[in-house]
Amino acid sequence: MSNPGVAKVPVVDLGPVICVVGARPNFMKMAPILRAMAAHVPQVPVLLVHTGQHYDQDMSGRLFEELGLRRPDVNLEVGSGTHAIQTAEVMRRFEPVVDAHSPSCVAVVGDVNSTLACALVAVKKGIPVVHIEAGLRSYDRTMPEEINRILTDQISARLYTTERTAEDNLVQEGIPSQHVCFVGNVMIDSVVYGRANARSAAQTLRACQMDPALLSGPAGYGVVTLHRPSNVDNVETLRALLEALAEVAGKLPLVFALHPRTRSNIDRFGLANLIDPLRMVLLPPQGYLEMQGLMAGATIVLTDSGGLQEETTALGVPCLTLRENTERPITIEQGTNMLVGRDRAAIVAAVGEVLAGRGKRGRLPELWDGHAAERIAADLYQWLTRRQAGATRNAFTA
Repeated sequence: MSNPGVAKVPVVDLGPVICVVGARPNFMKMAPILRAMAAHVPQVPVLLVHTGQHYDQDMSGRLFEELGLRRPDVNLEVGSGTHAIQTAEVMRRFEPVVDAHSPSCVAVVGDVNSTLACALVAVKKGIPVVHIEAGLRSYDRTMPEEINRILTDQISARLYTTERTAEDNLVQEGIPSQHVCFVGNVMIDSVVYGRANARSAAQTLRACQMDPALLSGPAGYGVVTLHRPSNVDNVETLRALLEALAEVAGKLPLVFALHPRTRSNIDRFGLANLIDPLRMVLLPPQGYLEMQGLMAGATIVLTDSGGLQEETTALGVPCLTLRENTERPITIEQGTNMLVGRDRAAIVAAVGEVLAGRGKRGRLPELWDGHAAERIAADLYQWLTRRQAGATRNAFTA
C-alpha cells in the first residue's frame, strides 16, 4: 500500500484537478479537500464542478456557506431524473468541461450518480480518475450506490480509503495495492471544522418556530433521518418504520429531519396519521451546522444514512442504522453504530438498551483525526507530479 510521504518530487506545472460535487454528502467530503489543496505548498490548482444533482437551496446551497466551500466554477444544473437519465445527462454536460480545461485528473468522492458519471467521462478521455472514499462495500447490489462504488473503483487510477479493510476489498476485486492510499476519513475533517459553529437543538427549533421544551424530557431526544428508496418508496416498508418510530417516540421525543422524498411519500401514501405532533418534531431539511448540533446533543440517532453512521461515531452518539447492511462496517466494529434493520421489535429493543445506559460509545477509528484532506493533498500532488515528470521524460526519449 502506498502512503503519503515527504520525498521531494520535481515541481512541474499541473493542469487543474477537476473536483466534482453533486449531492449533499459530496460537499462535506470535498470542502476540506479544497481547503487542503489551497493550503498546500505549492498550491494544487482546482476547478470545482457542481453537477446540480441536488439543486435546491435547502439541500445544497446553504452547505457551501456552512462548510467554507467556495462557490463552484461550473454548475451543470442537471437536476433530478431516473438513474439512467441523471447519469447520462451528467456525462453529456461534463464532457465539454473536460475538453475545455485539460485537467491533470478528475477527483470524485463517494458513490452518487455524479461520481460514476464524471469518472466514466474522464477515463474514456484518458484522464486519470481519483476516487476519494474508495473500497467501501455493502455487498448489496440492489443498492444503486453499491454499483456506483464498484464501477468507479475499477476505473480509478488513485484510490483513497477511509479504513484499512477497504484496501482488502479493492485487492480482492483485482485492483493493485500500489494504487491505493489509506488516508482516513474526510467526513470527519468537516465534523471537526464545523464543531465550534454547530447550532444547538434549541436554536434550531426556535428558528423553525417550535418550542425547544419539546425536547427537554429526562430521556433527552432522538434524531431521525430516512431517505433511501428501499425504506421510503414502498408504502408497507415506510408504514412499518413509522410505526416503529411512533413506539420509540413514546420513550423519548424524536426530531425527524424530513428529506423531501420522504415527506412526499408520507403524504402520498396517507401515512401522516402515524406522526404524533407532540412526540415527533418534523423539521424541513436542515443545514450542516444544524444537523451537527442536533446529533451532538442527541441521546440516540436513528438513520439510513451512511454519512450519519460516520458522524455519530465521531461525535460519540449511539446510532441505530435502519438497514439490513452497511458499507461502513468500521462504525459497528469500532464506533457507535448498531445495525437493526427494519424490524420493529429490534428497533424498540435497541432504543431501550441505549436509554438504559448500555448504548455503544465506541472509539475513533484510525486516522479519523480531522487531517485526512491534508494527507490527500500531499499525496495527490506528489502522485500527479511524478506522473507528469514521467510523461515528460518519455516524450523526450521517444
